[in-house]
Amino acid sequence: MWLFFLFVAVPIVEIALFIQVGGAIGLWPTLGIVVLTAVLGTALMRTQGVQALHRLQRALNEGGDPAVPLVHGALILVAGVLLLTPGFFTDALGIALLIPPLRTTIIRIVGRQMVARSVVFTSTSARGPQPGPGRPPQGADTIEGDYEVVDESAPEDGRDRPSGWSRHQ
Repeated sequence: MWLFFLFVAVPIVEIALFIQVGGAIGLWPTLGIVVLTAVLGTALMRTQGVQALHRLQRALNEGGDPAVPLVHGALILVAGVLLLTPGFFTDALGIALLIPPLRTTIIRIVGRQMVARSVVFTSTSARGPQPGPGRPPQGADTIEGDYEVVDESAPEDGRDRPSGWSRHQ
């Protein structure tokens, strides 16, 4: 339902803002502002995107957690899409997402709202890893599987195949 509201509300807000700004400063200055914000926003998005990529590469090279640089990069991408969308409201949102402290605050707030869906516990003891649910105990002699008897005679097409090769493989 919120997605429907978003697709209806944003265009209405943009149209209202275009009418208000266009009435106050005129058609050409309004269009100029829209084009200028798209060009400047794209340039800013490009530089911040490169910086986010460098931070991601550094985190991966150092063995750190790449989650935060990835989320920053995703928010910069969203900012770029918003800046390329004509309108004052989307431009304001896009410019806001290009402010690093605001992105950090958004990540922190959204991160608190996220809940882990599952938790996996593993344990080891002096005897080594212990079996978990659905796993047989160590040293079990039973292996389950399917098999097929394969005729080891020469294949019909005359090519040599390794022993045990089946036409069904």
